[in-house]
Formats: sequence, structure tokens, C-alpha cells
Amino acid sequence: MRIPLICVLFLSVFSSLAQTKYPQDVFRSPMDIPIILAGTFGELRSNHFHAGIDIKTQLREGLPIYGIADGTVTRIKISHWGYGKALYVAHPNGYTSVYAHLQKFSPEIEAYIKKIQYQKKSYEVEVFPDYGELKIKQGDVIAYSGNSGSSGGPHLHFEIRSSVTEKPTNPLLYGYEVRDATNPTLLGLYGYPLENAHINGSENQLQINFTKQKDGSFLADEVTALGTIGFGVNGFDRLDMAANKNGVYSVKQIVNGKVYSEFDFETFSFAESRYINTLIDYKHFGKHRQRIQKLFKEPYNKLSIYKQLYLDGKITIEQGLSYKVEILLADYKGNKTKLIIPVKGAKEAIKSPKKVEKTDNYILANKPNSFDLGAAKVFFPENTFYNDFYIDLKKGKDTVGIHDNTVAAHRNFTISFDVSAFPAEERKQLFIARLKDSDQTPSYTKTYKRGNTFTARTRTFGTYTIAKDTTPPVITPKNFKAKQWLTNYRYLSLTIADDLSGINSYNATINGEWILMEYEPKTRTITYTFDDKIMDKTECNLKVTVTDNVGNTTTLEQTFFRK
Repeated sequence: MRIPLICVLFLSVFSSLAQTKYPQDVFRSPMDIPIILAGTFGELRSNHFHAGIDIKTQLREGLPIYGIADGTVTRIKISHWGYGKALYVAHPNGYTSVYAHLQKFSPEIEAYIKKIQYQKKSYEVEVFPDYGELKIKQGDVIAYSGNSGSSGGPHLHFEIRSSVTEKPTNPLLYGYEVRDATNPTLLGLYGYPLENAHINGSENQLQINFTKQKDGSFLADEVTALGTIGFGVNGFDRLDMAANKNGVYSVKQIVNGKVYSEFDFETFSFAESRYINTLIDYKHFGKHRQRIQKLFKEPYNKLSIYKQLYLDGKITIEQGLSYKVEILLADYKGNKTKLIIPVKGAKEAIKSPKKVEKTDNYILANKPNSFDLGAAKVFFPENTFYNDFYIDLKKGKDTVGIHDNTVAAHRNFTISFDVSAFPAEERKQLFIARLKDSDQTPSYTKTYKRGNTFTARTRTFGTYTIAKDTTPPVITPKNFKAKQWLTNYRYLSLTIADDLSGINSYNATINGEWILMEYEPKTRTITYTFDDKIMDKTECNLKVTVTDNVGNTTTLEQTFFRK
């Protein structure tokens, strides 16, 4: 059979387009060192998917970061936590690159943002420069690597997003090369009896053993089941030249040769990221801090990461039939780990009946729920939770208990305390605190005060009470002393600390003029760089004021000399 030439060309072009969905060889690397990853795209994190890749910076800060293509800076954000110092660059081809946890920006961008910080008298700022105001060329140094924000060590967090939808995509899709010749590691296999079902005589989630075969695949112990069931796995992937336990790129479940479920981390939207708590077995995570990825989709799961779904990945096991379930874990480079689960449809005596932990209070997820706990009232707006469940609430005269960490809250709920029993003056030093599980010490929860009512909005369960903080913050000079000559010093550094409610604000002046102090909360350090402002007097009077979250204030005044 002859195929017309035009059809061949069409198929060739179509195939080519399908294989080059994302531009290749258009973006240069953001760094001049080899790309070795500490974190991969889509990794399972607390309440979110990782939106980029974390590039190791050889445990160093201050390495140059380059613009990956021509573009214009569209956003600069500096915050104490989160991305720390972050830069967003829009490119003409419709993509935006993001660089986070930076130490500082290039001189032009640094001067631009510091001018705004001085205008606003604030270290934390977020600005959106006019399009074309801060242009860059491919290969320009735009910043330097750092450890700012919620970073656990020096690295570059790097993203590529759509400039239109702002959806992040896996940066490795754009031709960046990483070395990875290792198959993903399978840690655990779990079975879930879902509807009128049992697995190995249990109506509850259970772990299933497996062994490694000569060909490198894994074979699970034979499963006896009946009814509608599901499976879940947990595991990780390692790349070459790094010991980090990274996320698996894709998971596929095949039943008797048919794909029942498949998802991967090519892209996702920030709006759906919190639905990660429906992908994982959140109850298991709360108890064991292990993230099991369910291979079936719950009705309240709104994730768009699924490539294929048949019957929502749930498997109906019938009496007398046999099933071969294959699970494939793959990394971005295509290295695969295969697990085979033989399932036999047969009725078994129930050894472990379904456990339903009942309490006096029941949550209807699609309706608002409110409860009076004595010392406090708690209000859950509709759709705070994903499904209905019995909630464990503990009443008290001064302390209340709100469930535990085995249930995920998708939205904030409200806790309100009546503080009318406390004198008005004393209330200034009071706040709503969650008692830490480890030692029951109070941890500050952002508290809104209105008359006799203190309110907090949170997604965290636990024990809550009213706590009092009477101790002001402590300010300690770190690299200088009073009356010292600092002519050759590049910066001033101080530590600021508060033992209970935490730092709320800080302010510093020299000879009455506001100066920019960069705050690094991980080390409790504030730093002023002398290059920011030329001292016009030899004698410099430094004044630093720090206030905690209930208004206790400490002021340090010291004189130093500088030519």
C-alpha cells in the first residue's frame, strides 16, 4: 500500500511537533556549573508540589546567575520566608523564568529595588516593573545565588512558567541535561479496600510485602481480594552525583494489560497545588510522615496531573477471577522500576473489620460547621475539608483541642477566644497560642484582637490556649562594639531574638536617617551594608528598635565612628 508523499510529510511534521512541544536549545543554563539537582519538579512537599528544580550551588553563595534568554524583569519580590529574594523575567516566546533564594541581584536591579526599599522603608517589598523598564540579554548576570527565604541550604530554585497562565512546567522539558542512570526506589506498597471490599481479610488499609526479582523488577505477595480496591506506593528517585531523595516523575498502573491510571509531573497549576493532600494518604502521612501516592482518584481530587484514568484507577475484583496489576515508577530520564501484584478474587474471613473512629461531633464537608468548646468557639466554613468525618474536639476552661494532624484542612478555619476575664491592659500582652506536640510550649498564632474577642485563622489542628508574653526582644551587636572605629567594615550585623511570640517588626536609623537592614530569620540576623548610604559624619549614632508580636519593644542605641 502506497502512502501519498503529502501524508508522509504531514505525519513527519506532526510527530516532530509532538516531540518538541517545548522549545529546545532556546534557553541557556541559569548557571555555569553542572546542573546537579537537590530537588526535582513536582516533588511532594508540605501542602504543595515543588514548582521548579533546585540546582545545587556547591554549598556556596554568591555564584553568578544568568538570564536564560533575552527578556524583561516583570516582578521582584523580597520576603523573609518563602522564595526569599526572587526575580521574574518574561521572555518574548511566552515563557517566564523565575530565580529564587538569591543572595542579591545584579548592580542595576539591586539599585532599582533598594531605591524602592528606601522609599517604602521596608526590607520586604514586591514590585512589578513596567514592561521593558529592566531589560536583560541572554547570558547577562542578573543575580547571585544565595540561601534567602525558606531555603534549607544554598541553592538556586529555578522555574519556567507560562507568561499567560503562570502554570509552571518542568524545566527539564526545555533541553536541560541532568545525569540520571538510576531507577526509582520503591519503598512500600499499600492496599485500600474501597467499596464493599476486603484485601487479605482486612477492610482497612494495609501494607503488602514484595521481593526483588533477578531481572530487577519486584513481585508482590499474592493478594486475595473482593470488591472495589485501590493501591498506593511510596518511593523516591536519585540522580547521579547527588544523594538527595527526589520525587518520582511519573506513575502508571496497568490491570490485565489496560492502563487504569497514569500521572506525571510535566505541569500543574498553583491553584490546584494544595490538592496534593488528596493524592497522598494524608492519614498515613500524619501518623508516619511518609507520603503514599494513591493510584486511584478520590471524588474530591481536582488535580490535572492525570494522563490516563479508567474507573478512577479503582479495580473491581470479582470472585474466581485473577488479575495482574503492574505498577511502573519512572524518572524524567525514563529509568523505570516495575512492580507486579498478582491478585486473586476470593472471599476471605474478615480478620480486621473496618475501623471507624467515632466521636461526638461529625463534620459535613459541604456545609459550614461551628462548635462551642467552652474557652473558645471554632468555625469551619463549607469545604474546609475534603470529605465528611468524625472530628475530635476537646472542651476546656482555658485550653481547647481541635482534632489531630491526620486530617488535611484545605481552607482556613477560625478559632475565637473570649478574653473578657482579662483586664484590658493585660490583653495587650496576650495572644492565641498552639501548644507544640513535642513539649507543649506555646507557639504564636497570628491573633486578631477586637474588644473582648481574640481570633485566629489557621489550617493547623492541635491544642490552643491564650498565652502571655511579657518579655521584650533581645538585640545583640554581632560584629562591632560601642565607640568602635568601623572605617574598614563592609557591614553592620546584629542578632535579634524573641523567646515567645516572635519578632513582628524592626527599624534602624543612623543619625536619624532610616537604613535598610536585611533580616535573615533563620539566623536571627539583621545586616546593614555601608555601601547603601554614605555616612556624612564621622560620629554615627545607631538606633535599632525591635517589636514582638504583642507589642513588647526593645531599643538599642550605640555610637560608632567611621571615615
